[in-house]
Amino acid sequence: MPSPTTPPEPATPEPVTPEPVTPAPVRDVGPGYREQLEQGYVFGSVLTFGQRPLVVEEAQLDAWRPDVAVLGAPFDLGTTNRPGARFGPRALRTNAYEPGTFHLDLGLEIFDWLEVVDVGDAYCPHGRVEASLDNIKAKVASVVNRGIVPITIGGDHTVTWPAATAVADRYGYGRVGMVHFDAHADTADTIDGNLASHGTPMRRLIESGAIPGRNFVQIGLRGYWPGQDVWDWMAEQGMRWHLMDEVHRRGLDSVLTDAIGEAMDGVDHLYVSVDIDSLDPAYAPGTGTPEPGGLASVDMVRAMRRLAMETPLVAFDVMEVAPAYDHADCTVNVAHRLIMEILAGLAWKRRQRGEQPSADRPRR
Repeated sequence: MPSPTTPPEPATPEPVTPEPVTPAPVRDVGPGYREQLEQGYVFGSVLTFGQRPLVVEEAQLDAWRPDVAVLGAPFDLGTTNRPGARFGPRALRTNAYEPGTFHLDLGLEIFDWLEVVDVGDAYCPHGRVEASLDNIKAKVASVVNRGIVPITIGGDHTVTWPAATAVADRYGYGRVGMVHFDAHADTADTIDGNLASHGTPMRRLIESGAIPGRNFVQIGLRGYWPGQDVWDWMAEQGMRWHLMDEVHRRGLDSVLTDAIGEAMDGVDHLYVSVDIDSLDPAYAPGTGTPEPGGLASVDMVRAMRRLAMETPLVAFDVMEVAPAYDHADCTVNVAHRLIMEILAGLAWKRRQRGEQPSADRPRR
């Protein structure tokens, strides 16, 4: 008679690891702070971009988890002509009239769909170029390394060198393209012997490998600088550019379609940089190097919206607003509106993805 077999031991179930629970964002501004924000900059005591909450501590930024952070870079030691762009961040926070936050064309309340904070300014100590640029890079890095989109307000265009370097550090050298609106190429080797100048930042970014030359696209160039040797260097790097004559003939919308394809060819992310002198001085007189014959504000605001809506935009800056030369705050208001169009385009993308607006987001 066969011996009975011993039944097998029941299998021990594999332990189930619970899914990590992500805590809800902490976005409490308190009733007194909220009251000041809602009064606006005319009557309230809080002067931030768009009257968004000021969130300057990194621990608070971690808890808040915004989508976008606006930061200032009050640096203009790289200016070659009229100084004063160091006052650009302050002016865009306080001098642009409060235009509201409901986007008529897109039919959305921007800050219902997009959480935006102001993280203050990078410290730019008087007369110290290297320390200032290091601090700007660190400030942008503190935002972008958290997966937050940085919007940087300059400052002269030297600022884009450390700002875009921080973005490339986060997303990978050679993985970020650039669309750069400017009257000037900003690709000189040196200006008066200086490597750090508002005429050199794009060359520094390409030389370092942060932004590939073939993915660096410039729009609106005009005037009488730089010379042929710099254009030859730009061509050797594979840079693409669309002179203002081309924009005039074809229209900015058509040029922008080409520029997006060129900048995004083989990369994953996009940085958009605007020198306010890309606009004609009729629309933006408050800048250090006004160049006649430029872009119209009606075209630029729509271009910003398109870039935010149609590309994987991870960073934006607007540079060279010098309010001392402004007339009736024309330059400040158009620069402010360029940022608002970027925000509107990003908000639209969130709505298109089916994300629900957050009821606990602070509102104006």
